[in-house]
Amino acid sequence: MEEKVVNILLVEDDEVDVMNVRRAFKRNRITNPLFVAGNGLEALAMLRGQVEDRPKMPDTRRIILLDINMPKMNGIEFLQELRQDPALAPTPVIVLTTSDEDQDRIEAYKLNVAGYILKPVTFSSFAEVMAALNNYWTLCEMP
Repeated sequence: MEEKVVNILLVEDDEVDVMNVRRAFKRNRITNPLFVAGNGLEALAMLRGQVEDRPKMPDTRRIILLDINMPKMNGIEFLQELRQDPALAPTPVIVLTTSDEDQDRIEAYKLNVAGYILKPVTFSSFAEVMAALNNYWTLCEMP
């Protein structure tokens, strides 16, 4: 069963949203390792093993939950950089954002995201989204 563990990288600058993800994981008994980056630059450094003050994210069986609106490097810029790096390009990414902008959605899908999900307003709805995502990555075959 150990080989089925999926490592989750949450790229999110809002501490309340990070807390909501952690709470939703707990409520749904999601035990996947959760790594958190506050922006796209930090996330790339974590994926490349260039962050010394945090645990290195494993190179296999990982999925990214990505916000769009972030400082330093936003989600679209992060996706562009991720897809240009041959070692990181195959990593599945699900956008989890408040951005309902058509342009963000179009750009994200052009950059091969696995899904684009608007963050629900209520915590109970948010927890349901996390449960659905857990079902998704549990069913996915990942290298």
